Amino acid sequence: MSDLLAVVGHETDDEDLLTEIARRRPDRVTVLAEEERDEDRVASLVEAIEERTGADVVGLADSRSQLRGWRFDRVVGDNAPPAVRIKLTSRSTWS
Repeated sequence: MSDLLAVVGHETDDEDLLTEIARRRPDRVTVLAEEERDEDRVASLVEAIEERTGADVVGLADSRSQLRGWRFDRVVGDNAPPAVRIKLTSRSTWS
């Protein structure tokens, strides 16, 4: 299962946000719309996320504090932190 946090930014960036979400192919998406007061826009984004990705939108938050303690595999959108590179090591001892 892949959990993604989609951070809603300016309306002009909606198409880019949807493209980035679809590119990540998440199973579940939580939408963070801190500064968005247009409920119709948020509803349209949620619908578009579900239609384009097949992912379930499992949450909608209007404050980062509501997400304290939650974990996401990816974060995309406005003010998303830069990607973190993780070095994977193998513990197997194949001969």
